[in-house]
Amino acid sequence: MAEIKDPENTILIELKDGTVVIELLPDVAPKHSERMKELAREGAYDNVAFHRVIDGFMAQTGDVEHANMEKDYNPGRAGTGGSDKPDLPAEFSKLPHDRGTLGAARSMNPNSANSQFFINFKDNHFLNGQYTVYGRVISGMEFVDKIVRGEPPRNPDRMISVKVAADAEA
Repeated sequence: MAEIKDPENTILIELKDGTVVIELLPDVAPKHSERMKELAREGAYDNVAFHRVIDGFMAQTGDVEHANMEKDYNPGRAGTGGSDKPDLPAEFSKLPHDRGTLGAARSMNPNSANSQFFINFKDNHFLNGQYTVYGRVISGMEFVDKIVRGEPPRNPDRMISVKVAADAEA
């Protein structure tokens, strides 16, 4: 696992194959970084499916409303929901959508990001300036690469648990 420099701004996502370590970028996208930590601390991301996984593009998850097995997993609706919190304003930056970066998923409205996010499988620079980049995988990208593909996948992979590293160390 990578060295964690700032545990308060590091997310640990447990997947079936191993742990993905994500460094959040609160200096670039403070509202998005804060939202991810808030939802992780509430356990909202635990057991949420990767509902849209496109080979050579990205893996999308974070629909805490429709993609949690315990609540009401509905593959037809997964990807259409968010959380019970207000949508976030766009925090666009000059950071490119490189392999391993975390982007905020949203509707056509740039200020509609809420809880969903995606991890880029490759450099997707056509997304630059259109979707907020607020983190990057610093360890475990090989586990992201193994996520089951599909829109939605028949038997989707899930985020088993999502924690803030500062809480996991306690």
